[in-house]
Amino acid sequence: MELTVLGATVRHPIDHVEVFPAPRDVTLVRFTTDELSSICPVTSQPDVSHLVIEYTPDQWCVESKSLKLYLWGFRDRAVFAEALAAEIANEIMNTAKAGSVTVQLTQRPRGGIEVHAQAERKR
Repeated sequence: MELTVLGATVRHPIDHVEVFPAPRDVTLVRFTTDELSSICPVTSQPDVSHLVIEYTPDQWCVESKSLKLYLWGFRDRAVFAEALAAEIANEIMNTAKAGSVTVQLTQRPRGGIEVHAQAERKR
């Protein structure tokens, strides 16, 4: 697989993460961000979430700049937290061919309710 965004100036979101060969003996990779944003599909208000992605690499690792650009694509999308967690887990599993993936998404409270959604995929 070829890395196309690392080292390049990219000013738009991308549809898929990019991967590179996994180093030997790496058993867990974790990405964390407090800046995942999306749109509520009912109210059209912005939702901001804390996101933790953990996966066990097999042959490939996810390149972090491409992940950032992939997540940027949700900024203007109307999606429920649960569907968002599942979609991200599927992207990591399908593209990186990970042994397992866990995505934990905690949507910041709006109206006093915090939403926590977890999606898991295993090969």
